[in-house]
Amino acid sequence: MSQEPDYHFLTSTLAGPQWKRIGTKRRAGVVVPLFSVYSRTSCGIGELPDLKLLVDWCSQTGLSIIQLLPMNDTGFCFRPYDAQSMFALDPVYLCLEKLQHADVKPFLPQLLQMKQRFPTGKGRVDYGVKAEKLALLWKIFTSMPADRLPEAFDVFVKKSVFWLDDYALYKVIKEKNNEMSWEGWSEDLKNCDEDTLDGFRETYHENILFHKWLQWQLFEQFKKIKDYARDNNVLLMGDIPFLVSRDSADVWSHQDCFKLAFSSGAPPDLLYSKGQRWGMPPFNWEHIAHRRYDYVIEKLSFAQNFYDLYRIDHVVGIFRVWTIPISEPPENGGLNGAFDPADEKSWEAHGRNLLSLMMRHSDMLACAEDLGTVPDCCFRVLNELGIPGIDIQRWMRDWGKTYAFKSPQAYRKCALSTISTHDMSNLRAWWEFECGTVDEGLFRRNCEKKHIPFEQVRTRLFDVEASRYGRLRWKRQIDTEEKLLSALGLSASEAWALLDMYRGSFHEQKQFLDFLGIRQDAPENLSAALNKNALAKIQESSCIFSIQLIQDYLDLDRPRDADPWENRINFPGTLSEKNWTLALLLSLEELLASPGNPMLKTINGQCGRI
Repeated sequence: MSQEPDYHFLTSTLAGPQWKRIGTKRRAGVVVPLFSVYSRTSCGIGELPDLKLLVDWCSQTGLSIIQLLPMNDTGFCFRPYDAQSMFALDPVYLCLEKLQHADVKPFLPQLLQMKQRFPTGKGRVDYGVKAEKLALLWKIFTSMPADRLPEAFDVFVKKSVFWLDDYALYKVIKEKNNEMSWEGWSEDLKNCDEDTLDGFRETYHENILFHKWLQWQLFEQFKKIKDYARDNNVLLMGDIPFLVSRDSADVWSHQDCFKLAFSSGAPPDLLYSKGQRWGMPPFNWEHIAHRRYDYVIEKLSFAQNFYDLYRIDHVVGIFRVWTIPISEPPENGGLNGAFDPADEKSWEAHGRNLLSLMMRHSDMLACAEDLGTVPDCCFRVLNELGIPGIDIQRWMRDWGKTYAFKSPQAYRKCALSTISTHDMSNLRAWWEFECGTVDEGLFRRNCEKKHIPFEQVRTRLFDVEASRYGRLRWKRQIDTEEKLLSALGLSASEAWALLDMYRGSFHEQKQFLDFLGIRQDAPENLSAALNKNALAKIQESSCIFSIQLIQDYLDLDRPRDADPWENRINFPGTLSEKNWTLALLLSLEELLASPGNPMLKTINGQCGRI
């Protein structure tokens, strides 16, 4: 960059104290789910102590932020944004060799056998390791002497009183009811009858204590990572889901804080004609306000033990959320819903008040996921408060006009720039399968609206052999708008939606190469140049933070995957064994020896990022 942007204005916003704490410096970072990385000693999945190696890699490559996906306990569903607690961490990430005040030596042969049954480096996580880990952890816990728990454990329990008792009780009741949702429990347990719960606590005291012990062990291991990262000048960013699972300790123990007659979701849009129904209940903000927002404050307070920054998932939901009555048939999706609050004029004040409260009660810097259909008031409030949003390279274009990719200097200063998110394809997959294409479902729906026979125009307009994964690639001969309109049998005014899709996609690959400064007459060097130049461009952006998926960093020097489309963390809107199971094909030790590390450090240094 010719001149580094001035970010000092951020210290004058409401987030000023947080910005002063971490500094208004241009930083580069990495997004990584812990389940995707592992060391040579990991048991089936990435474990908390493995993050030390990731910190070392960051120090080696000029990165100073590690953004983790949610670490919350997901039970046995393994969907990080649909967790059983906004507080509790997932025991699957515990390293058994590093348990505090526990004699693990007698159990090392069993641990070795478990590692052999659940090897790492296979490309996908086998979450069966969690049940086996918990079984072995129970054996270790019950083998300890009666006075086994140190004072540090008692201190942790007292400090976590807001959530820990309810969580541990919920976990045990759920176990004794074959993992049934709390809504299917007996009426006394479902409605938190105190006499019944007291009896349950007495009967299952040891089991409840076990879950508290697990959370303490997780706390101790995670705190050590936070300390190690701080000592190496690396910041940790957490990811706090906007919503919590309907079947969660939070909802069961604080039922008045949720609108249980509704499901949250999203209204119908261009991609989802029926909208979306997520299942998680919306918050009852009136009740939460009556409790002086203790649920929000305590959640941030506990997360602050581990993180310097945090990502607010679906920040627009803090302004307003789409709610669907539970009585609506599931096949209707997000149809027949309504925004909450209902009055659009109240959205800005509602969002500003909640975000301001969150900032006043935490030293962590808030960052916002402000993607999707977002009202202008959301962007306005985020900028006013000094909360960074997200600018995505492939979406930063001159929409509706030239459709060219915007200069990195046109990105927002108070933002986090990225090539891809965990809900998107990485750069290679986007270039190979999405860039220069249109979404088949969206194109079909627009044809149906105009009574155009989709199957007929599909073969006229698109190269079917070159179209994959629900994306349609244009035939090269459809190189003018007139040819498109002729094939559709419509005028420009009649086909405006389809015409807009064409304008935004037909020349997209050429426009991206022009943006990157890559000559199109050297295809043999395209793959290497594409990754290096796209990364350099995103690091050049005006955004104060530039944080990339670890997959996009690794593609700097590693050979092309057989199918980069599969090298993805999540496929939104789908239920698939491929979601939330991606594991890298190289260990963290191998990552530290990667030949692309010096190149990455050079790019970050040239772009003024630390």
